[in-house]
Amino acid sequence: MDPQASTPFGTIVLAAYKPNPALFERQLLSIRDQTHENFECVITADGEADEVERLVHEIVPGDARFRVAGFDRRLGFYENFERGLTLVDPSAEWVALSDQDDYWYPEKLQRLIPRLERVALVSGQARVVTDTGRVISASTNRQRTDICDLLVQNQVTGGLSIFRRELLDVVLPFPKLHTLTQNHDHWIGVAAAAWGGYEIIDDVVQDYVQHASNVIGEATESFNPLRSVRRARQLAARFEGSSSFTSVAMMVATMTFGWKAIMLRTLEARLPVPSNSLSKALATFDSAVAVPRIVAVLAAGVLRSRTELGPAFTHAAGLIRRGDAVKRAIQPKA
Repeated sequence: MDPQASTPFGTIVLAAYKPNPALFERQLLSIRDQTHENFECVITADGEADEVERLVHEIVPGDARFRVAGFDRRLGFYENFERGLTLVDPSAEWVALSDQDDYWYPEKLQRLIPRLERVALVSGQARVVTDTGRVISASTNRQRTDICDLLVQNQVTGGLSIFRRELLDVVLPFPKLHTLTQNHDHWIGVAAAAWGGYEIIDDVVQDYVQHASNVIGEATESFNPLRSVRRARQLAARFEGSSSFTSVAMMVATMTFGWKAIMLRTLEARLPVPSNSLSKALATFDSAVAVPRIVAVLAAGVLRSRTELGPAFTHAAGLIRRGDAVKRAIQPKA
């Protein structure tokens, strides 16, 4: 009898876009060599599927656990992960997300999967390295926080996490909002916190490779208000079409409170009986007395080291046009 037959079967969704061949090979081999072997790995190619398929066949020849789902239409990482999750095997008990250029330690799955007996999602830590192997940080130092703090500053990184397959019924389809903070990690983490709870352990389970092509990199610089203002004006020009004060205020409000509003309203619609966590989040961010409650969450988060100064500063600035951003986020699309 195959010893793996008695272990939980799951699906790993790996989103690929023009992968660096050397880093892609290293990542695929690290998945292949997991001590927990009972899985399939669905690689969603966001364009140029033939090249991705060629690389996969060269790196893991004959391994039927790896398959490529190719798409000609490029959607970007957010929607590429979304369509990858629609391909999860119906018999899977757990789901893991993977980036194309990290490196999983051999016992990653074996360490994380058993913890799903208690929570909907579990995440580990990563060592942050450059693509040449230089260590930037020994650990990402993620921490489990209350759902309100999690909404302010995300602690759940998709590539570090696994979750129960049933969570897909809550997270699919992804909510959509044209803003920088629309992120699959944050959405799945908040959904897990609202539905079945989540856990973050201290174990370092992989290397996170930081390089110039990262869509979202690990923050390595301390908070600088002037730099943040310059960045805000650039983003306002991109998302609002202007770098004026009004546009900057709207952009910041959208990426903070607009994004929260659409996540919370989506969860409220999909969970007919709100959990205590979701009720608490709605009472904080979506109520008539939201502003003082938000200020209290930001202050407590900074004082208790649950929120960094950068996210707290950004959210405080977002309060200027919070109401307008929320209305725009949740209004029915024509």
